[in-house]
Amino acid sequence: MAPETLRSIAQVLRNGGRDALLVMSGPALSEAGLAAAWRIAHVTGAQLRAPTQLPRIARGRGRPPVDRTPYVVDNALKAFAGVRHVILVGAKQPAAFFAYPNKPSVLTPPEAATYVLARPEQDMVTALEWLADELGAPRQVPLPSMETPQPARGAFDPVAFAHTLGALLPENCIVAEDAVTSGRALLAPTFGAAPHDWIQITGGAIGHGFPAATGAAIACPERKVVCLQADGAGMYTMQALWTQARERLDVINVVFANRVYKILHGELINVGAQPGPASNELFDLSRPDIDWVGLAHSLGVEGRRVENLEGFADVFRAACGRRGPFLIEFRIA
Repeated sequence: MAPETLRSIAQVLRNGGRDALLVMSGPALSEAGLAAAWRIAHVTGAQLRAPTQLPRIARGRGRPPVDRTPYVVDNALKAFAGVRHVILVGAKQPAAFFAYPNKPSVLTPPEAATYVLARPEQDMVTALEWLADELGAPRQVPLPSMETPQPARGAFDPVAFAHTLGALLPENCIVAEDAVTSGRALLAPTFGAAPHDWIQITGGAIGHGFPAATGAAIACPERKVVCLQADGAGMYTMQALWTQARERLDVINVVFANRVYKILHGELINVGAQPGPASNELFDLSRPDIDWVGLAHSLGVEGRRVENLEGFADVFRAACGRRGPFLIEFRIA
């Protein structure tokens, strides 16, 4: 990070901060990195974003509420409309996950200029702190008031579930998220949850939740781990439940059982194809329905099945009060 590069980015933010977007990844999404970035946004009006898939981010009350880049191309284009300056901090240029007919791959406006504050191998936290100091940002910047989420009732709905989860997350827990279509609404409603860390896979594979949660519980045995796992994706890596039982890991696994590869069905439509009997058969996860509670029991993990949000809240609270692996199968369709 050459000093002249840092100063030129500072000048860009002075002149047009409200039209600027900071895209951050890696250690820039740590508590220290987010605090420095929030200082920059405070004095310039710049927008802060994380990638669509989060390697790890510090979240919850007391942390800046930084959202991820929307997965859906049209939503991302709306979010980034009017951006004239893109500043990368350990991140890549925001791009669509797949190539879609008649839609751009780069999500920021084509006329926007791109600057690199720090590459992934560089000290991006120090770069953010230097930039904040150069801009004269105060050391302590107030955070927006965030209401504590409240549990919802009724059938599964992505937003209602997000509020319920946000109300129940234990303090200092780790969330390993591979909820796929069930998890699109999770981040914004959980800004006001208890402080926690959130991890995702940064590539395109599915099935990351179970093994990531298992690894997190081994690395941090003193912290509760919450795994949010789609059922189709979970079928790739369900053997991680056996490891959780064998090692007595403190993980609450939530499986969203809609009994269909919904993400694949949606992507088929997005590329202009019309699903038919053959594709619907391939995406179907019924006949027979997967018994996740029975499967968990066979691998040494206790489990319960729930069918509404109040049932989920009751079982999740009980699971938070005990140690060891547990599985909640949430029948959402």
